[in-house]
Amino acid sequence: MVYDFHTHTFHSDGVLSPVELIRRAAVNGYRVIGIADHVGLGNLESVLRQVIRDCQLCESHWNIRALPGAELTHVPAAAIAEAARYAKDLGARFVVVHGETIAEPVEPGTNLAAVRCPDVDILAHPGLITLEEAQLAVRNGKFLELSARKGHCLTNGHVLKMGRQAGARFLVDSDSHEPGDLLTDAFARKVAIGAGLEEEELGDVLERNPQALLARLASAMA
Repeated sequence: MVYDFHTHTFHSDGVLSPVELIRRAAVNGYRVIGIADHVGLGNLESVLRQVIRDCQLCESHWNIRALPGAELTHVPAAAIAEAARYAKDLGARFVVVHGETIAEPVEPGTNLAAVRCPDVDILAHPGLITLEEAQLAVRNGKFLELSARKGHCLTNGHVLKMGRQAGARFLVDSDSHEPGDLLTDAFARKVAIGAGLEEEELGDVLERNPQALLARLASAMA
């Protein structure tokens, strides 16, 4: 079973509708898919409204959990807390922050703002994350992403090194933009091992950590 909390649709820079993305994920063996389109304050409301409706539709007919979320992308670091709270108020089940990947000119301070924010759940592709940032992620209950996305995956080894020292919890996400990006169970394992995880750690990262995040999200909804 695959858990993937970071995918994109044509509501941002993906190529598939939410419904087709969810259908293809179900066929790939996904148990849970999180749709986290790129958003800022200007498009949060319109994107979430549409994604929420399609997630509800698909969940009612197919054996897959489809979670509407948001990826705050190139949002000024000082505005991350405001944007994350707004996303949750609009119905986002989870919030991802587009971390300081070395592949893009993300504003310095984004990682720190994300791990400090109570409404952020996942720090995606955090690039050359510092030990202090990883420690704050642990203290504040954030999950760090090991990315399957080209470019973003280049620092997975560093993220794992810093996160391990801090005791962080990791997720493997696809950052999918098109059909070929979606994970399979076998490929998720390869991404995890390629990042440097040991065989005995795979169960935590690929199954138990996603389940822990889902439990926390469910508790927040109660």
